[in-house]
Amino acid sequence: MQRQGSVGGSAAFRIRVTGGVLLVAHLAFVAWFTLRPLDVPWVMPANLRPFDGVRADLTLGWPAAARSIGGKLALLAPLGVLLPLVSGRLTVSPLASLLRTVTAGALLSTVIELLQTGVPGQVVDVDSLFLNTAGVALAHLALVPAGRSWLRRHAVRPVRAAPVPQEPAQGRTPTIPRVGIAPWSDALPPSSP
Repeated sequence: MQRQGSVGGSAAFRIRVTGGVLLVAHLAFVAWFTLRPLDVPWVMPANLRPFDGVRADLTLGWPAAARSIGGKLALLAPLGVLLPLVSGRLTVSPLASLLRTVTAGALLSTVIELLQTGVPGQVVDVDSLFLNTAGVALAHLALVPAGRSWLRRHAVRPVRAAPVPQEPAQGRTPTIPRVGIAPWSDALPPSSP
C-alpha cells in the first residue's frame, strides 16, 4: 500500500534507497568527525552560555570566524535534504516538513553534544547545537520546497489505472443455513461425586 502523497512506483523506491544510503553515509561521517578522540595538549572549557562561542569566533577575524561558524552550520546541513528524501513524500505541508526535519536535526545535535562529554579532546559547545540546527533549517528551506515542486511537475506522471473488467451478474450468492446451539445444561459434562 502506497502512502498518500508519495512518489509512485519504483522511482519512489530508488529515491528512498538512495536517500537512505546517503543518510547512513553522512551520519557515519558525522559520528567519526565529532566523536573521535583528539590528542591535544590542552582543551578549552565547555561553553554552556549561548552565543559566547560565536562572539569568541568573531574576535578572531572574518576568515577564521567564517571557517568556524560555517563548519558548524554545514556539519548537519545535509540532513535538511536527506531526511525529507528518505520519507519520499511529495505533497506535505512545507511547515510540517520543516518542523519535523529541524526537530530531528536538533535532537541529533543534542545527542552528539551529550556524547562528546565522554570523548577525550572534544568540547561541549551549546553554540554548536544552535548552529547545527540552523544549518539543517537553512538547507531544508533552500532546497526541499523547490525540489518537491520540481518533482511534482516533471518526474511524477499520473498513472492511469487499467479498467477493472465487470463480471456478469450471476444472481444471489447462496447462503448456508445456520446450525442451532445446544442448550446450556446439555453442553456441560456430568459432574463427578
